[in-house]
Amino acid sequence: MPSKSLSLTDASAIIVGSMIGSGIFLAPALIAQIVLDSQLGPGTFISIWIVGGFLTLCGALSYGELAAALPRTGGQYVFLKETYSPLWALLYGWTQFAVIQSGFIAAVALAFANYLGIFIPVISQQNAVLDLAGIRISAVQLAAIGLIVLLTILNARGLREGTLLQNSFTAAKVLALLALVAAGIFSGKGSIAHAQPLLPATLNAAMLGAIAVAMSKALFAYDSWNVVTFVAEQTREPHRTLPRALLAGTLTTTVLYTLTAFVYLYILPIEQAAAVPGQRIAASVAEVLFGGAGVMMISGAILLSTAGCVNGLILSGPWLYHAMARDGLFFRGAAQLDPVHQIPTGSLNRQMIWSILLVLTGSLGTRGNQLYSDLLTFTSFASLLFNALTITGLFILRRNQPELPRPYRVPFYPLTPLLYLTTALFFLVFIAYGDPRNTGIGIGLILLGLPLYWLWRRDKS
Repeated sequence: MPSKSLSLTDASAIIVGSMIGSGIFLAPALIAQIVLDSQLGPGTFISIWIVGGFLTLCGALSYGELAAALPRTGGQYVFLKETYSPLWALLYGWTQFAVIQSGFIAAVALAFANYLGIFIPVISQQNAVLDLAGIRISAVQLAAIGLIVLLTILNARGLREGTLLQNSFTAAKVLALLALVAAGIFSGKGSIAHAQPLLPATLNAAMLGAIAVAMSKALFAYDSWNVVTFVAEQTREPHRTLPRALLAGTLTTTVLYTLTAFVYLYILPIEQAAAVPGQRIAASVAEVLFGGAGVMMISGAILLSTAGCVNGLILSGPWLYHAMARDGLFFRGAAQLDPVHQIPTGSLNRQMIWSILLVLTGSLGTRGNQLYSDLLTFTSFASLLFNALTITGLFILRRNQPELPRPYRVPFYPLTPLLYLTTALFFLVFIAYGDPRNTGIGIGLILLGLPLYWLWRRDKS
């Protein structure tokens, strides 16, 4: 097992770097389109980001208690195994591999490739590098695959090397967002009127469904705040560091996202925000603020941001699969550590291969911008479902294991976890109502874990 090399700064950078990827640069255009089509009122666009951040913060504070009490490699997988059973832990770990972690890697890598097309125009959805017998691979998909392979190779060199790369990516993306926010606010080129009205005058079931689907896009941008728990045993003083990192990383990201969403709508009316080409809303705002040079600058920053997000996910995910394999609940080779670099290369390579397949296949048949949107919905639904189960486990552990050492306790218990659960359940119901197809895909992939559980348990015995 590698030494405890991750500091509070490293852990926070993993959270911020994994959260801030493509979501805040591309998902807002999707949200703007939903808000516009559903006649929710332009200000709802900003409210969605505020509510999403608050929900995420409640979840992160609740996870801090679990991480401090159970600081083991695998994080959420360990929490579910301790609270429920190995079956629920396996279903989560399998879903993380098949849908959430790999799905996020695929979606953000696609976003990276889309923005790379600004610098290299040949990289576009319309340019097919292969179009034969019904199989079509675009230049964007090829570029996304190249990023996944490159970052996997770099992370295979060691945890310290991957972390240093992550810290650099995180610093660059935070500075880029702060520069965009400051330029937008002080430019004098926007209008507060773009955010009026703040809320729709009435709400019906269709509107609630639209809000939930829009929230699924925002929650995609906010997700991955929990991945740092996967490397708990590689963190210095994890019982203290992890709760602090969860709070610092999530709060930092929430403030940045809210300010950025405000600047988007301050500069662009909702109609323009919804119609930006290729969902490149940040580039469109930068063009208004700085002209053509601004587009290139912000696009370069977004490349660093999306690459950093993919790096954080690639860095953390294999440790979860490593923990599962140690318990006999994943492919056997995933349990092995590289003898030189002390990295679970078997898990790392499996994650790379599956992420590439998701890039190639999309969400079971869709392509282009719809591929990205669909990945956002079914990964967000699956992630939110298991987050809700995990935080329910916080109540169960307090009742069943009151003697368990808890160096950190969630503030305002039970209100904080209850707020998360209530809001999460609302959005789970209405995400399913608003987008049953992709919700069904997410549920179907979760259920595939059932026969795998039986198979791996049989092999173990």
